Amino acid sequence: MSAPAPARLALADGTVFRGAACGARGVAVGEVCFNTSMTGYQEILSDPSYAAQIVAMTFTQIGNVGANPEDDESRRPALRGFVAREICEQPSNWRARESLPAFLQRHGVPALSGVDTRALVRRIRSGGFQNGCLSTDPQLQDEALLIERARAAPELSELDLVAEVSCRRPYRFHEGEWAGVSGELPRSARPAPPLRVAAYDFGVKRNILRLLVEHGFEVTVVPATTRPAELRELAPHCVFLSNGPGDPAAVHGVRENIAELCRTYPVFGICLGHQILGLALGGRTRKLKFGHHGGNQPGKDLATGRVAICAENHGYALEAESLRRAGEPVEITHLNLNDDTVEGFAHAELPVFGVQYHPEASPGPHDARYFFARFREMAQRCAAGERVSGAAIARAAVA
Repeated sequence: MSAPAPARLALADGTVFRGAACGARGVAVGEVCFNTSMTGYQEILSDPSYAAQIVAMTFTQIGNVGANPEDDESRRPALRGFVAREICEQPSNWRARESLPAFLQRHGVPALSGVDTRALVRRIRSGGFQNGCLSTDPQLQDEALLIERARAAPELSELDLVAEVSCRRPYRFHEGEWAGVSGELPRSARPAPPLRVAAYDFGVKRNILRLLVEHGFEVTVVPATTRPAELRELAPHCVFLSNGPGDPAAVHGVRENIAELCRTYPVFGICLGHQILGLALGGRTRKLKFGHHGGNQPGKDLATGRVAICAENHGYALEAESLRRAGEPVEITHLNLNDDTVEGFAHAELPVFGVQYHPEASPGPHDARYFFARFREMAQRCAAGERVSGAAIARAAVA
């Protein structure tokens, strides 16, 4: 077996990490972030929310269970590059169709292994987000040149990444949640009657759509720039705003549409959709020092007092005070217990609410899946002609 080719990750601050090339051969430039999840690397790799980023995993061994098409969250990875301490080349799992290196190579993702990821994470935690340049090209290992490329890369705030990952035309989604081996895990009945939901695709993950189907929704996915007049032609009962990449303030031609839809339909937003919903109601967002990326964030539901272990992936957060000053009767419903950032809010008069973290996380955690049931209840009550607010739905959960 030949020795692996050398590879480099150069940060804009001049730090260089040296290791072995994995996956595709090439050069990747983007914002470097780290994810603390111990499982679910394929969900991370195929999540469109990581567009224009290089993702480093803090868990030491990645790729042990290989990869398979059923666990993909999108058609192909949107991230620029991947970094791990050790990437397994020979997976051991009955569901695996290919190894992680083969998955990376097939999708054109350059990766770096054999590096001190603890040192990389400390660098990001102490200095904050910064751009990096990852090269697995044997002909491009000049460290000064890689540093120069990292420094020349645009910031996420300069990019409308939603335009890159959103669908181009509406489509129906029918697939439900995977229920394990046939005959061993019976599927519970889906709620009736079915309700039509228009799901805005800002970079939507498939498991969100699967859980909407499981909660009795007929799902039509629409492009991010779909105008209210176009949406009304679909005659939805409610509107969903998906996750997605980058700076919510950099997404063009969206918040005005959502501001109008909030006055007409029940609306639920997750992650970037939650942030865009906040912007549409007059709030502001700010960039976090190094963001929240991982499957072990503590999110407190202020209505119930319960703390959920949450999966998160965002570098921006809504400013609570800006929501209060916007003139809308908005209530903060969830907080991150690590830094008190806004994890959820609800409107006190309109059927509107959002959550920053990912209740659909696959493979988990599943603590926060109740959000889909809340959305179903809110949409069904509105469809029956009842006046209900997002905040009332949150408060009713205490009972």
